[in-house]
Amino acid sequence: MTHAPELRRQLSRMEEARRQTQRQLDMVDRQITHRMTALIPGLLPRRTHYRRGKASDPGAFLERYRSQLAALTAGRQPELDALSRKLARQEQAIARFLDRHAEAADTSEQV
Repeated sequence: MTHAPELRRQLSRMEEARRQTQRQLDMVDRQITHRMTALIPGLLPRRTHYRRGKASDPGAFLERYRSQLAALTAGRQPELDALSRKLARQEQAIARFLDRHAEAADTSEQV
């Protein structure tokens, strides 16, 4: 039987690995956001004079923005999917570990 300090160390390592994966996922998200922020000036409509009273289409900017965001996200999708799957596996492993060793931790605390 594994002792409580060793169980806590194992759980701590598992949780740190999970936090690292979450940080990587957050970093990819921040990189996409940063890139989109840099692209916004290029997505804005050109400042032309209105002709015959017709204003530029306000939805055109959103359409261009969404298109660029989809393209950037699609380029990173394999990485995002892999990190998401890894994170889900780590969370499941932590939950199984806690379920499996909850009784051992309870009995060691009572002693």
